[in-house]
Amino acid sequence: MRAFLLALLFAISTAGVIRAAEVRLALTPENPDLAQALRAASLTVSAAADADSRAQDILAAARADYQRLIGVLYAKGYYGPEISIRVDGREAAGLAPFDAPETIGEVQLRVTPGPQFRFSRARVDPLAPGTALPEGFAPGAIARSTLIEDAAQAGITGWRKVGHAKAQVADQSITADHRTRQLDAIIRLAPGPELRFGRLLIRNESRVRTERIRAIAGLPVGKTFTPDAIDRAAKRLRRSGAFRSVALREADQPNPDGTLDIAATLLDEKKRRLGFGAKLSSQEGLGLSAYWMHRNLLGGAERLRLDGDVNGIGGNSGGIDFTFGASLSRPATFTPDTTLTFTGLFEVLDEPEFFERKIELGVGLAHNYSDRLDVSGGLGLRYAEVNDDLGRRDFLLLTVPLGVTWDRRDLPLDPSGGFYLYATAEPFVAFDGSTAGARLTADARAYRGLGERVVLAGRVQIGSVVGPRLDQVPPDMLFFSGGGGTVRGQPYQSLGVDLTGSQRTGGRAFLGLSGEVRIGVTDKIGVVGFADAGFIGADSIPGSDGNWHSGAGLGLRYETGLGPIRLDVAAPTGGSTGDGVQIYIGIGQAF
Repeated sequence: MRAFLLALLFAISTAGVIRAAEVRLALTPENPDLAQALRAASLTVSAAADADSRAQDILAAARADYQRLIGVLYAKGYYGPEISIRVDGREAAGLAPFDAPETIGEVQLRVTPGPQFRFSRARVDPLAPGTALPEGFAPGAIARSTLIEDAAQAGITGWRKVGHAKAQVADQSITADHRTRQLDAIIRLAPGPELRFGRLLIRNESRVRTERIRAIAGLPVGKTFTPDAIDRAAKRLRRSGAFRSVALREADQPNPDGTLDIAATLLDEKKRRLGFGAKLSSQEGLGLSAYWMHRNLLGGAERLRLDGDVNGIGGNSGGIDFTFGASLSRPATFTPDTTLTFTGLFEVLDEPEFFERKIELGVGLAHNYSDRLDVSGGLGLRYAEVNDDLGRRDFLLLTVPLGVTWDRRDLPLDPSGGFYLYATAEPFVAFDGSTAGARLTADARAYRGLGERVVLAGRVQIGSVVGPRLDQVPPDMLFFSGGGGTVRGQPYQSLGVDLTGSQRTGGRAFLGLSGEVRIGVTDKIGVVGFADAGFIGADSIPGSDGNWHSGAGLGLRYETGLGPIRLDVAAPTGGSTGDGVQIYIGIGQAF
């Protein structure tokens, strides 16, 4: 009895399963490129390759393939094809959808594409000024159906760009002349009226106040409609960080006054977020970081963020450093693309060459010119107590931090192409008027892919303090070299400016050079070869009156989806500041 039940269950479970189903494509005349396109589009091919497919699945796929294969042929300019799909010798179109055999052995796709057609006429009328139709949509060119669709869409897009939001196809005449093997394609557009932006309507409840949503979106109410303005409004709402999803949709009908309302559907982000981070270096020790963030603090998409960092745990880079920072940012201040931020920072730095305790307060504005370009400026107040080889000193400075970021990388966490440029200028003056100057920095990075698995990466860092003497500048505003952020393989901050005896301090000039060859071994694992060099000088001009050191090594990367885990092993290759091997672990590429 048991054997009978097992046999019955096996028979039921395997009923209709395709075994060794074979799909044959016969294309007359032979055309390897066209055959590949037909196979890629065929549902029958993919269904037969699926081990879980049953006879009913393969038959349904075969019946659907008539239209799919015709679509491929039309896209290639063939408008007189003959298609036969036979399932074990029977035409698939003649088989009832639910009358599938228990098993299927072979499916034959027989295709005769016929002659390839060319355009006799190819027109879209009327066109908005400046509209460019797709290349190839012209008399004498191969009459691909996709070109007709693209040309119609290009015509509509052209009108929408100049304010005609409801432009559409009014009529089309597409005629194939099989005697001459030509296709006549005439598309007529109805531009509709020129419209202006109306109200931004909020379709669902949000914790962010309605007037603040409209201010952040920055929709130009009353101005001529353009689709780019809608895209920018959606990006601003996403960039605020207050919303998990943003969808903007045009109203179906314009208002009687010639305006068009835009409806926003928004999903709020969670109010609070907690995050952690860690890094490890054989020289610098363990670094831990954490942050807590509150979104939409006051109902206007304000963001409060608290950050804490502890560095140098168990390292040989001085003592343990502590940092606690707080920031409150408000998007859409003065303009939709400008963010106002208040900052506060308390920091204790126990570095190899100095000990510093400082407090900073600041206010700044950051303006987003585009997805790639940001500029910022502000005012800061800085008090620092310093003890180093130059003695015990106090600083009270007024600073004016300015910055610009130009980011053209394809993937910020793991770039394979493009470039990145970050530059700052921070003029400062002491409250007693004794010290005035500026700290200037620049960080330029470039990336180039060679094939699919090799990336060349290069980095140049420049820093300069102009104006005051070394003893008139807080040591953390001076420059040191060595460690994970500058020269791997050299001990942390091991290169500075030598004073009398064995005393040292930071320099007023810095120049850093880094190069990497990144090779993907698999989709998840990569190896890196790298070399770094750093210069520190006593004068303000990088490259003069100072010393160089360098390091090189190998690294391993493991891709996590959020960025690669990084392991670098490096040793000194030049200079007299270190020996032995240094190990660095972190998340993301080194630069």
